[in-house]
Amino acid sequence: MSKKKGDKKSKSGKKKDLEGLSAIDVAPAITQTARSMRTALSRSLGDSGLYAGQDGVVLTLAEEDGMTPGQLAIRLGVKAPTMTRTIGRMEAQGFLERRADGTDGRLTKVHLTEAGLKSIEQIGRSVADCGALAVKGFSDKEIRTLLKLLRAVEHNLQPVDSED
Repeated sequence: MSKKKGDKKSKSGKKKDLEGLSAIDVAPAITQTARSMRTALSRSLGDSGLYAGQDGVVLTLAEEDGMTPGQLAIRLGVKAPTMTRTIGRMEAQGFLERRADGTDGRLTKVHLTEAGLKSIEQIGRSVADCGALAVKGFSDKEIRTLLKLLRAVEHNLQPVDSED
């Protein structure tokens, strides 16, 4: 098979197969990539005893310990019942504890336990390892471009505030 003029190969030597792709291909590609990243991260976190999604709870509380379940749900972009179940499971695992708020007895705040605090380092290693695996073979410039493009996509998908 002869190579046609204009056919280009990527740095790896593989023929570019991006012709014919369009905006309609973006959502499935990002969704599948996110699933693959989450699966790899879950495998990596397995030794720590954390499950998919729980790393976000730990990291959020590491930034600001003592949040309400509602605040956590909003920060992580999940529904309140999902967060309540996650907190209950993580409390049973020993990563979190719920305590009454010191100033407002009606509020319950979520705090990291000693085990939760110790898991932060493992989460950091797992995130770093998965990130490195995801961009294996990419140049620094390609990584910066990828991050810039992903941030632009995230920005475009945010709801527009309507001002009346």
